[in-house]
Amino acid sequence: MQSGTDEHLKQLSEQLAELMIENEHRLVTAESCTGGWLAKCCTDLAGSSNWFERGFVTYSNAAKQSDLNVSATTLNKFGAVSENIAIEMANGAIKNSQADIAVAITGIAGPTGGNTEKPVGTVCFAFAIKNQSTISITHHFKGDREAVRRQALILAFEGIIKNARDATDSMG
Repeated sequence: MQSGTDEHLKQLSEQLAELMIENEHRLVTAESCTGGWLAKCCTDLAGSSNWFERGFVTYSNAAKQSDLNVSATTLNKFGAVSENIAIEMANGAIKNSQADIAVAITGIAGPTGGNTEKPVGTVCFAFAIKNQSTISITHHFKGDREAVRRQALILAFEGIIKNARDATDSMG
């Protein structure tokens, strides 16, 4: 199966669903550049209400601040596309939901918006587990807007799956 296809995304969703249900975890998503696509993939599965708590699509800085408690100071200092913002988005998503695992995605999908410091294809992720440390990564994807977003979804799914396994190990 080719990476990033709709079928591949469905397979990742199913893998995540099985893990979340088995361990009684609930997921919240905080998305910017993916525009709710990750939440859509999750909720395409019948029965997703058993493990998918909610999704925030916070495309604007104002939405990040009001819905996810992202700090204006952090936005001004680091910009919306930064690991600092992804961390605040993930932590805000956990705080403003009933979920115990969160993922945040913020980036520049293109074709415009990039610069030398943060070129098109720069995407920052954060993975949070309730009452534990939040981890973050930045990745630089190649391709057009859809390719960048699809690659971001794959990395997000893989990160959530890994963190859900880690949460299970650490939560008992």
